[in-house]
Amino acid sequence: MLPIKSKYKIAKRLGAGIFEQTQTQKFALSEARSKKIRRGGRGGSDYGRQLLEKQRVRFTYGISERQLSNYAKEAYKAPDPSTTLHRSLEMRLDSVAYRAALASTRRAARQMASHGHLLVNGKRTTTPSYRLHKGDSISVREGSRRSPLFAQLTEEGREASRNAPKWLTCDMSAMKVDVVGEPLYVPGETALDYPTVFEFYSR
Repeated sequence: MLPIKSKYKIAKRLGAGIFEQTQTQKFALSEARSKKIRRGGRGGSDYGRQLLEKQRVRFTYGISERQLSNYAKEAYKAPDPSTTLHRSLEMRLDSVAYRAALASTRRAARQMASHGHLLVNGKRTTTPSYRLHKGDSISVREGSRRSPLFAQLTEEGREASRNAPKWLTCDMSAMKVDVVGEPLYVPGETALDYPTVFEFYSR
């Protein structure tokens, strides 16, 4: 688990969007001032650019190097590698719980899953990386509904769930999320550059 100070250091190198704690106006202003005085670094090389993008993906989803490498190798075999990689990352149980606003951060979503608070199609699972598919549903286990982890599922949580992606439908009163579609990778709408990640792994 990364301490907050470490997250700020990583976000200054990789971009504010990779951690929820750094998606603030104060951080953005600080980063803008830093860029004015920042010079050099290996980020200008092809390798540096590829490495930074790979790290951005890894820290955004909170996964290990081995996990990302495995996802990339699997996706590279598909007709559309970028969409396949994006879908694999977004359809993880922890990612769906986060996108649906069951959790305010991906870290909290991973805790929910690993501690067995979430059900997939009515069955308890403790694997944050569990891959969901269209037609699946996730819900909060009955015995966990009074846990402080789900205290945000009030008006704030219901409001956040309205911003869930279109491939999810959320019922916060029932603490239930249905996967009704699949995420697409649209370069202009997605902050991550997956083709650059494949460039890194193809070296």
